[in-house]
Amino acid sequence: MRNFLQYTQNSLFYRRFITIFFAFWVTFASFGVVSATVQDNTGKAAVEILAFGDSLTAGYGLGPGEGFTEQLQKWLNANMNVSVKVINAGVSGDTSTGGRSRLDWALAPIKGGKPDLVILELGANDALRGVSPEITRDNIFAMVKTLKERNISTLVAGMLATPSWGADYGKKFNTIFPDVSKEYAVPLYPFFLDGVAADSALNQADGLHPNVEGVSIIIERMGPIIKRQLAAALSD
Repeated sequence: MRNFLQYTQNSLFYRRFITIFFAFWVTFASFGVVSATVQDNTGKAAVEILAFGDSLTAGYGLGPGEGFTEQLQKWLNANMNVSVKVINAGVSGDTSTGGRSRLDWALAPIKGGKPDLVILELGANDALRGVSPEITRDNIFAMVKTLKERNISTLVAGMLATPSWGADYGKKFNTIFPDVSKEYAVPLYPFFLDGVAADSALNQADGLHPNVEGVSIIIERMGPIIKRQLAAALSD
């Protein structure tokens, strides 16, 4: 009887261990950061871009192949002579505070923690929730500083505040991204939703998240800028 109970307990422990391990692996895989090296069809390691952001990066409400990272990867592979992998490190609902807390975790499994390019897209949820611009500024500056110190090429994707929190809030918030670009000499794409925001035909029913056509416009506008910066990073 004792042996049976011991066997049962050990089996239960084993099953729980496997379940937890599998869940942990799936979590990493969902961010595209499982440590296996990505290669193109020539056997060469693919160029890696870490798209680090919130639901706009994650592809909220969109199907397979429709989100920002998937469309960007397809565009870059059609317009560059290298194989490019865009890693989706977007978390829906994330604020700049949440992003700051997980940046090291997102970078760690990627080629020794150094992707070829990071696209930093955070701040939209801060603005929607009325987070103090001073907090957002501190977080964005800290993340860019970390990336700069690690010599990781970075493109800051800027965000604009909604009018709902007033002109003073908007003025303080909207200067964050140009200021961090100037302070750390990193390229800035001024407004991630440029050409898409407030256009009902290009957004989902919530009016906040681009639909597949809206994402396509973002890629058309950002694609050449990302291509140019990535080419410069690879030539260094």
